[in-house]
Amino acid sequence: MDQVSNKRVYDLEERTGAFGESVIQFCKQIKQDAITRPLIQQIVRSATSIGANYMEANGASSKRDFINKIFICKKEPQETKHWLHMLGSCLPDKKDDTQSLWQECQQLTLIFQKIAASSRLKH
Repeated sequence: MDQVSNKRVYDLEERTGAFGESVIQFCKQIKQDAITRPLIQQIVRSATSIGANYMEANGASSKRDFINKIFICKKEPQETKHWLHMLGSCLPDKKDDTQSLWQECQQLTLIFQKIAASSRLKH
């Protein structure tokens, strides 16, 4: 993963954007064939959607809209973890890369779960 000195990024707009960029860079290294092409398309969509939905949540028109977008933010990393698992299983030589991305994805899942839970309590 391409994080500066492995420091954690706490700005979620930056962090989700960097994650999407990391997934794109990872996917660019994969030789596309009948198996990997649809997996790459799926993972790029779900991984980059995390940041896009977070940006939408920040611009939400209401508390209800914010909560809805945050729940989508929580679901996208879960889907991305699935696609990372699939890529890791068909590309054993990329297992370390998929594992590193999976770890960051798990962290994003936990962050958005916490935000969703906190938002519900305040609603």
